[in-house]
Amino acid sequence: MSSGRCPLLCAAHQQFTRRDFLYNSTALLAGSSLLSGCASLWPQKIITEPIRPCGPASKYVPTIKAAFVRRKEDYGMRWPGAIYDGQAARKMYSNKMISTASKLGAKFNLRSEPIYSLVEAESWIAEAQAENVDGLMLVMLDRQDHSWPTAQKVAQSNIPSIIYSPLGTSFTTNTVNLADKPGCVIYSTDDFSQAAYGLKMLCAAAKICRTRCVVIKGNNRYDAALADTGITLRHVPAKTFIDEYNRTADTKDIAALADDYIRRARRIKGATRQDVINGVRSYFVAGKILENEQADAITMDCLGALGKIKVSLPCIAWSRMNDDGIPAACEADYGALASHIIVQYLFDRPGFQQDPVADTSDDSVIGAHCSCATRLNGFGRPAEPFDIVHHHGNRDAVPRTLWRKGQRVTSIDVLLGDENSGQKTKLLISAGTVLDNIDVPPSGGCVVSVKVKFDGGQEVLSFPGFHQIFFYGDYKDQIRDFCQLCKFDSQVV
Repeated sequence: MSSGRCPLLCAAHQQFTRRDFLYNSTALLAGSSLLSGCASLWPQKIITEPIRPCGPASKYVPTIKAAFVRRKEDYGMRWPGAIYDGQAARKMYSNKMISTASKLGAKFNLRSEPIYSLVEAESWIAEAQAENVDGLMLVMLDRQDHSWPTAQKVAQSNIPSIIYSPLGTSFTTNTVNLADKPGCVIYSTDDFSQAAYGLKMLCAAAKICRTRCVVIKGNNRYDAALADTGITLRHVPAKTFIDEYNRTADTKDIAALADDYIRRARRIKGATRQDVINGVRSYFVAGKILENEQADAITMDCLGALGKIKVSLPCIAWSRMNDDGIPAACEADYGALASHIIVQYLFDRPGFQQDPVADTSDDSVIGAHCSCATRLNGFGRPAEPFDIVHHHGNRDAVPRTLWRKGQRVTSIDVLLGDENSGQKTKLLISAGTVLDNIDVPPSGGCVVSVKVKFDGGQEVLSFPGFHQIFFYGDYKDQIRDFCQLCKFDSQVV
């Protein structure tokens, strides 16, 4: 990919809301999407050294330029008023921004002095454009004179921007004209967790633009751009996976990981130990391909390539990779792939790609598939209980993860744009609550079937989208903010 700014940048148990967004965990800041590049993946002690992303995104260090803005003279009688201790605020927010950026692994350039004039603001923005930075953070310490005109210029800079306005530095008359500005998000609050999430969004957007995904499909090798997301798709022939699988022996590491799954499973039904070993072998094979292609994510036309042969479907492999922080999408679905990437980079947890099924008895939606991550609470967090069962095709071994009843969840579906028609990528967003886990059998369908009651009152028989990603936590507001920052369309359904 080009070293210039990419198209995307240029063009739990409790309910999470915009107000109480949880940001006091370092896990949110130091997710696997922000880990350093991988070392050799083959062979390895797989239980203690999981596969890591190897592509450009894993090696990239986002650059953020930040500044305060205020009058040089005393505040006096004008808002925020002489009672406001601007020096103390500057020190506090400087420390918080520097700490957050450090946890994110970002290069953070904070201007040594506040911006004291519109001329200084224009010079600072011009420097950022020349340096091709990934994002701007402007912290308002004033409501007067050049302060909000500076914010206007930042928002117009065509650099993804976060405007943080602590209480007392803005009226709604200041924020109204920027509230819906694509490429810029305003947080008006004393709660710094929102500004910290803004920094996280800037870093995630920069990483997404540099993500390379292996697509195992068809017979040809080629690279292609994924709409306006900045993601690169590296297509490799399906034979690549099959050949690597067939020449991979059942090593001690493979057997150890398989036995670890068997030991941790709540119960095992149908699937044999050899089924589990075969599935884990796919994990090693996928890791080898990821390393060879220097990629950050993976997807495969699994049913098309493997459905009629004895090579194990990669259900366990994809579950494990998503647990490890490697976006892994089923069925070579590019929208689902983008959804996995967004969820992991923003929220440091895996999602569940599924087929939506309506249940008209209680107006719920059942998400059904045969590959689901187990670390739904976050990377490095304890796994949810799971069974080991056969795929709904009565073959291979898959982990059937049990979702926590009462857990708040979010659903996103990335509808990819079309650059030829000028149509932007759009995200469908929903939030709801887990009601139950459906047993399959006696019901038919995919063996992981989680029932969710969504908030919006959408008719379930026409619930929009397919292969949506379900994940723990109510993050609909945070996803909408990310869409605004990245100039995507969004719709809450």
